[in-house]
Amino acid sequence: MTVSTIENRDDLISYLHAAMALEHATIPPYLTAYYSIRSTTNSDAAHIIRVAAVEEMLHLTLVANVLNAIGGKPDLTRPGFVPSYPAYLPDGEDDFTVDLRPFSPEAVETFCKIERPDKAPSADSRLVKTSDGGTPLLVSSPTAEGMRFYSIGEFYEEIIEGLEKVAADDPALFCGNPALQVEPEYFYSGGGAMIVVSDLDSAQRALRFIAAQGEGLDSGIYDADGELAHYYRFRQLQLGRYYQAGDHPDSPSGPELSISWDDVYQVKVSARLADYPTGSELARVARDFNADYGAFLALLTKAFNGQPGLLQEAVCDMFRLRDGFTRLIRNPLPGSDGLHAAPTFEIPAAVGSDPQASPDAGETTRAAVTR
Repeated sequence: MTVSTIENRDDLISYLHAAMALEHATIPPYLTAYYSIRSTTNSDAAHIIRVAAVEEMLHLTLVANVLNAIGGKPDLTRPGFVPSYPAYLPDGEDDFTVDLRPFSPEAVETFCKIERPDKAPSADSRLVKTSDGGTPLLVSSPTAEGMRFYSIGEFYEEIIEGLEKVAADDPALFCGNPALQVEPEYFYSGGGAMIVVSDLDSAQRALRFIAAQGEGLDSGIYDADGELAHYYRFRQLQLGRYYQAGDHPDSPSGPELSISWDDVYQVKVSARLADYPTGSELARVARDFNADYGAFLALLTKAFNGQPGLLQEAVCDMFRLRDGFTRLIRNPLPGSDGLHAAPTFEIPAAVGSDPQASPDAGETTRAAVTR
């Protein structure tokens, strides 16, 4: 019999905080690749990456709805929410890290690994021991020390089953304020409808949607709405063609994609503030960008804590960061052999903190978001 790592409401809250960190952590890598593309080039690739970034915002919001529905408190400003790149994901063999890279075959390979549809051979093998106690993980089991998941899809399956178990024992599990739910009119991405969460059924539907749209774990190339899962969107960039109905996963037969790997600003991979000359204009712009990104996360936190009308503004803010990106990416970084600068996503605590939105006392938030 499978041993559950979720026994109560606090365990669920811990997992959902970890899920929010996981969904967000893909956004900086996607945005770095997107903005590294030179203007008027690689339109196919730019569109695919942009859509994926917006849909990750949808996933983040869906997890917030589930968390609010069980009385938790979403907080994107808490220390450690933004990982220090490179970071590891809990995908099987620890065979890759997530870096902040320019658009490149290596970046696309990483995106495919993030979203890969790996299903454990059995429910008993959903959890695996970490191979190295010192290896940093983006997210592991918040309640079973030293354990991580076979894949992101299995991570969500654990939450889905945990919701069912805890709801059976606790009729008051879905005690959250309905006014905190982000409803469909507050978020439209074209890649799926917002799900208002009020009970077990709607919570499970929201989480299954995330797994299907990201990995295509159970629904194949397309999700239930007929949209390509993220994994297969990125596979198109590797295989050079669009998928169309009836295609085999490894053999898209649609129109060719136009890709030019050279029409890209070659930014330093996973740059840090320490890479920028002290007192330089680039260092100032990098710090300003990090402050702006912290403000973006604070705005999202407010949207998830009773001001859902701010969500559309936050989505727009994600792409208003373009100015900060371009001021860095278009400039060579001194001492880096011709590589260009890029945002570092090192968020200052004073900018990101929002005491009014901090998690409730007693909540366990052990998401492992570390260097």
